[in-house]
Amino acid sequence: MSRKYVVLLVFILAFAKIEAQTQLPVLDNSPMDMSYYPAGYPVQKIQEKLTEGLVARIIYGRPQKNNRLIFGELVQYGSLWRLGANEATEIEFFKNVKIGNKKINKGRYTLYAIPYTDKWTIIINSENDTWGAFKYDAKKDIVRVDIPVSQQTEPVDPFTMFFEKSATGANLLIVWDTIKVSLPISF
Repeated sequence: MSRKYVVLLVFILAFAKIEAQTQLPVLDNSPMDMSYYPAGYPVQKIQEKLTEGLVARIIYGRPQKNNRLIFGELVQYGSLWRLGANEATEIEFFKNVKIGNKKINKGRYTLYAIPYTDKWTIIINSENDTWGAFKYDAKKDIVRVDIPVSQQTEPVDPFTMFFEKSATGANLLIVWDTIKVSLPISF
């Protein structure tokens, strides 16, 4: 084989390797979402319309109902849930806050829930960057707080989390299907 063909063959193989490396990942069925308090913080910041400082941000996977029975079947009552899909839900506080009677220091945490028919136990845990609830370690819990369940008349889909202003700070609203819970956060 002549030198010219060897060079051409090496070029073709190298190009094929580059092409193989640029394959895009498969899109996830449960896209990741993010919510801030105050709502719309990044847009308000670039528009110079901020009226208060950044307090919290939540990052979570947004599963969809897809004609499934959610609570009691897909999300088992009395079992630990990653509070979304895929990676465990993360919450970051940009200042010290209070949940229940517990002071939570500024920082990034993982958020879990144990749903029941009448209440949810919300758990803030110090372990970060985890997938699902497979490596959950209760020894790393910062706080556990029970919050009541409310019924919605209209189902909400997909799973949604967002903050709303309250008299003492903000509430983290968690809504899916006909269920809504509200986690009070004081600051």
